[in-house]
Amino acid sequence: MTTRARQSGILPYQQIRQLMARGAITAALPIEDRQVQPASLDLRLGAKAYRLLASFLPEQTEITSRLNVLDFYQSDLVMYEMDLTEGAILEKGHVYLVPLLERLNLPPTLRARANPKSTTGRLDIFTRVVTDLNTGYDEIRAGYRGPLYLEVVPRSFTIKVKTGQSLNQIRFVQGRVTMSDAQLLQQHRADPLVYHNLASATPLGPRELRLDRGLFLRIDLKGVERDDQPIIGYRAKKNSHVIDLSKVGHYRAVDFWEPIKRRKEGSLLLEPEEFYILASKERVRVPPGYAAEMVAYEAACGELRTHYAGFFDPGFGYGGKGEVLGTQVVLEVRPHDVPFLIHDGQTFFKVVYDRMLNAPSHVYGMALGSSYQRQTLTLSKHFKV
Repeated sequence: MTTRARQSGILPYQQIRQLMARGAITAALPIEDRQVQPASLDLRLGAKAYRLLASFLPEQTEITSRLNVLDFYQSDLVMYEMDLTEGAILEKGHVYLVPLLERLNLPPTLRARANPKSTTGRLDIFTRVVTDLNTGYDEIRAGYRGPLYLEVVPRSFTIKVKTGQSLNQIRFVQGRVTMSDAQLLQQHRADPLVYHNLASATPLGPRELRLDRGLFLRIDLKGVERDDQPIIGYRAKKNSHVIDLSKVGHYRAVDFWEPIKRRKEGSLLLEPEEFYILASKERVRVPPGYAAEMVAYEAACGELRTHYAGFFDPGFGYGGKGEVLGTQVVLEVRPHDVPFLIHDGQTFFKVVYDRMLNAPSHVYGMALGSSYQRQTLTLSKHFKV
C-alpha cells in the first residue's frame, strides 16, 4: 500500500482497538469484543431514552442542558424519559433521543461518521447520531470530545429496545479517503468489484461500469429467472405487533411483510411513504484494503430514498482471500410525496469506495458473526428463514 494510503484512510479493526486503549473511545460499560468490526465500531444504547416533541440540532447549546430539566412540562423539547435497562417500547412514528454508552476524545487529525447498522435499516428504524454544538447529523468533527446521542424514529414497526443493544455504527476517518473514478476502474480491472448476479458470477466489463464520483448500480425486479414467480421485494405492513430486537430468527415474515412477486412487465409502482425491501441487479465486492458506503441518491433519481444503512466493511462480498464472488446489496426504499414507477435494471443507487489506513486484521464474514455475507433478498435477522 502506498505512503499516501497509510497517511489517509479509514481506521481498521486493530487501530480501533488502539484508540480504545489510548482512551480516545471510552464507555460507561466495558466495550465488548462483538462491537469492533473490520472498519467500524458498533455503538450501544444507554440507560435512558427521552421522548421528544420534535427532532433538533444542538448548534448553540450542549445537549445535556436540554435534557436535564426539572419539569418536562416546561420543556420545549422533551415530553418524558424512559428507563431502558429492563427494556422499553419505542412507538412507531415517535422521536426518541438516547444517550449512548460510548463517548469520544478524538485527536485533532481524526474525524468520524456514523450510519445505521444493516439490521436497523431493514426494520425501517431511522437513526442518526447527534453531538454537542454541531450543525449536522452523523458527521463528527475532528478532535471532538464529548458524549454521543442517537436519535431514533421507528417508521414502520413499534420496537422493543434495551440498554446495550446496537442500532448504529461509527467509522473513524483520517485525511481524504475516497477513491476516484479512475482508481475504481483500475481496481476493478485488477480485482473485480462488481459481478452480474448470475450463476456464472461474471464480472462487469469495464465499459459496463457507470462511474460518476462513485459506482452506480441497478435495481433487480426480475429475481432468479428459473423461478416461475419469484419474490422480488417486500413491503412493510401498516399494522403489526411489536418487534423485540433481542429476538433473532423469531418472527414470521408474513406477519410483518407483504411479499412482492415479479410482474411480467418488470416494473413496480412504489406508493408514497410505504417502506420496501428490494435488491440490487449486481453483486458487490469490497477487498480487504477498502471500505465502501452507499450514498444519498435522492435528487438525481426522484422523490424517494433508496437506502438507510450504508456501510460495507472490508471483505463484504469478498472474504479474506477473494473467495466470495460478490454479494447482492439489499435496499431500503421509501418514496416521498408522489407514486414512483421503477423498472428492472434502472439505475438506482451509488456506492463509493474508501481506502483503509491499513488492511484490517479481521474482515467481514462468519468469523466475526457477520449476518449478511452471502445474502440475496434478505430481511433482517429477526425473521425466520
